[in-house]
Amino acid sequence: MNALATFGRFGWFVADVVAASLRHPLPWRRTIEEAWRIGVRSLPILVTISFFVGTNLALQGYAAFAPMGGQALLGMFVALAGVRELAPIMVAAMVAAKAGTEMASQIAVMRIREQIDALEVMAVDPLWFLITPRALGIVLVLPALTVVSIFTVIASSALVAVVQLGEPGVPFLQRVWATTSGLDLLVCSVKAAAFGTLICLVSCYFGYTSKPGPAGVGSATNAAVVVSAVACAILNYFISELAYG
Repeated sequence: MNALATFGRFGWFVADVVAASLRHPLPWRRTIEEAWRIGVRSLPILVTISFFVGTNLALQGYAAFAPMGGQALLGMFVALAGVRELAPIMVAAMVAAKAGTEMASQIAVMRIREQIDALEVMAVDPLWFLITPRALGIVLVLPALTVVSIFTVIASSALVAVVQLGEPGVPFLQRVWATTSGLDLLVCSVKAAAFGTLICLVSCYFGYTSKPGPAGVGSATNAAVVVSAVACAILNYFISELAYG
């Protein structure tokens, strides 16, 4: 019952955010600032993680296909596993752990310091002022981060396949391009936008409803990253089922 009540409160919170966003002009300047902050700060760690995920994909794929003489299918494996599934969910998990926890902690601190109440006293809608630019910014930047992750995964996989495993590079890339279609990139973009929206709303909800004190901030931050990661994993399955099922 407690979980259902929390889900209901989250639904009302989302409805209030949408209503507040529609009542006021879009904060484009603050949106660009949030997109820049999330994108630029997340880029180095994203490239690093994507690089080593790609190398592991090549190694594990080769180990699986080599005993059956199917090394030529390595490019197909990288495209199916890396482009379709790993890149979007990996970006979502990384952003939830970094940007999501930052959103939750910042808003929770504002809540316990009564800064949100001060915004209401000044006739500034806190939902529009605090959450709308964050939501728009993360939706703008997450598809771009996903494209960067896809490119890095493919490049690092090709590097390991050619340099370490001795596979010919051109057939590997031809398999990747033949397996990857425009639908895959479209689905990845849809996943990224959906994950970004979900991460922002969940993180801001737990920060906005934080309990008083440092313990409340810690609980809000922990709940934000855990719920965001689980929700993105569940949503990833349903989007993949709709697109490829």
